[in-house]
Amino acid sequence: MNEIRVTVEHVRAARLCSAGMRVWLDHHGIDFGTFLRDGVPVEQLEATGDAFALHVSAIARARVTHG
Repeated sequence: MNEIRVTVEHVRAARLCSAGMRVWLDHHGIDFGTFLRDGVPVEQLEATGDAFALHVSAIARARVTHG
């Protein structure tokens, strides 16, 4: 199975503010350009323990599981 990656599409699906996404990623040491281009491994976001990250990660996992 391929690695699950969280992308900006998952953030949009969660109806979260994409304007604050850059600040949030920077705060957690995640490169914004990399996130936009490639996404980030779901485990990397989940490891933050942040409610935003956990919600978006759940969406990414559900889309892989349920299409």
